[in-house]
Amino acid sequence: MLVNADLHIHSRHSMATADGMTFDNLARGALQKGVHCMGTGDCLHPEWRRAMAGLERIDEGTFEHRGMRFIPTAEVEDMLRVHHLLIFPSLSSVEEAVAILERRGENLTSDGRPRLRMTGEQIAGLAREVDALVGPCHAFTPWTSLYATHDTLAGCYGDMTHTVTFVELGLSAESAYADRIDELRRLTFLTNSDAHGPSPHRVAREFTRFELGDITAAEIRKGILREGGRRPVLNVGLPPQEGKYNETACVNRDCNVHVPWRDAERNRRRCAVCGRMVKIGVRDRVEQLATRDDPSPPPHRPPYLPLVPLAEIIARALGRGVNTRGVQSVWESLVTDLGNEIRVLVDTPLPELEGKAEEVVVRSIAAFRNGTVRFIPGGGGTYGQIRLPWEDVGDISRAPVQKGLADFLQG
Repeated sequence: MLVNADLHIHSRHSMATADGMTFDNLARGALQKGVHCMGTGDCLHPEWRRAMAGLERIDEGTFEHRGMRFIPTAEVEDMLRVHHLLIFPSLSSVEEAVAILERRGENLTSDGRPRLRMTGEQIAGLAREVDALVGPCHAFTPWTSLYATHDTLAGCYGDMTHTVTFVELGLSAESAYADRIDELRRLTFLTNSDAHGPSPHRVAREFTRFELGDITAAEIRKGILREGGRRPVLNVGLPPQEGKYNETACVNRDCNVHVPWRDAERNRRRCAVCGRMVKIGVRDRVEQLATRDDPSPPPHRPPYLPLVPLAEIIARALGRGVNTRGVQSVWESLVTDLGNEIRVLVDTPLPELEGKAEEVVVRSIAAFRNGTVRFIPGGGGTYGQIRLPWEDVGDISRAPVQKGLADFLQG
């Protein structure tokens, strides 16, 4: 069976997250999106574990709430501020990890994403001790990531590098970027939302589609390890150009000048215009690290499908804000009619969308499926922007040829 999974989110106990990050709201948002399985996030935090106790327990590592399956996951920060994702096989594994960390004197109560006085190697050792999977979160972003701090996996994980089984790409990267780095080609790529809010605009804005036998923690683990015929079949994420750190740019939003990375390095990563910090973009960081020019994927790599949230497409088509009543009304109508957002964006034939929304909305979805949507790349902490084809050429009469999910699965 095909399972859409978003394995990296947060609870309301993490910094800079919405108070509405509850299991009720997460289940509602994920079902509207079209996801079948979520990571719990923050499972090392005692208050969130107490909330988990109220979920229906399917097996040792699988929980269900309002029709949504959850498996225990947590993001942790190491002593160099690199973030790591832990995917646990069971609640007892979580409790064992908590006991080990508490014996070390680690503070697990102040933040759902705890800051540990541990190296990446020690965190990977902890994961092996409790039988959890571990890998770097948003590996390429210029803040709190593997490649922001290290040039290699071994630089972070040391003698435990061989235990790392996946890498999370992050919002400004895609498979074609990461596959230019030889050390990553053996790993499973995960696309996750890192959601700090429960709406379908945030939850599963990136997700991984797996071929599994069931929706359980054990099956998700097999999918990540690519065992027993279980495997990822699709990585779905934002086009990297829309991410906040795709290009090298000034972090001052009033300036936000984009510059060649070599110029930024020569200027000691200071903006020549305003003097503020310049952050090296993901695209440029990959160029620095790449060991091959050809991004041809290894045989096990699934396709990468770029998707923008439906509300963003509607907003651009109608020329209104994402949260305006008109945009939300169209979004709700389409999702109600077709079941969830992913069906609207990818699976439903375009003729079946006609009449369910304004013509310009349907044509905008078609343009995105066909890959003719253009972007002003993001950088320096500012998201990229969508540009529909006719905003440049002024011709709205030419609806692009339809593509569906099958086109990507067939490669």
